[in-house]
Amino acid sequence: MSDLSLLVVVASTRPGRVGLPVSQWFVDAAKANGGFQVSVADLAEENLPLLDEPHHPRLARYEHDHTRRWSEKVAAADAFVFVAPEYNYGIAPSLKNALDYLHHEWRYKPASVVSYGGVSAGTRSAMALHASAYALNLFMISQAVNIPFVHAQISDGRFEPNETTGTAAVAMLDELARVAGALKSLRA
Repeated sequence: MSDLSLLVVVASTRPGRVGLPVSQWFVDAAKANGGFQVSVADLAEENLPLLDEPHHPRLARYEHDHTRRWSEKVAAADAFVFVAPEYNYGIAPSLKNALDYLHHEWRYKPASVVSYGGVSAGTRSAMALHASAYALNLFMISQAVNIPFVHAQISDGRFEPNETTGTAAVAMLDELARVAGALKSLRA
């Protein structure tokens, strides 16, 4: 078993969201891949209020328990996958807020995205995520999973990926493991 840890972040918090079945599929795929010990952070359960810390996150002077809990989860991860929808061509507000809560915890770690949506497959949201990641020294790799017409792939509450989606997940996970291993020494 790998000594690298992957945190899968479920970005959508909407009732009835398709992000949950997509993330459940991806978590199973990540565990089967074997490159990481996998954990999940569902932002609907994290329930982070709109950024409410009085000090800049780079100071790590957190006053709220919800921030300390979030900090511990993010700090413990060696890599991240954001399972993210596209809202109005952009990043989900819940994900932007979760990123902004912290600073050092994201540094020198690789990340990627499983984006989903309609015809664009959430790719505009995935690209918008790069700007926020850049400011945090969070390294977005180019391998990603983009799922077009996601509702057509949900059956009985389960996401049923096609072969292309499964192949993309394997390529992303393999690259994340390579980069996570290489970046680990920067965080030592």
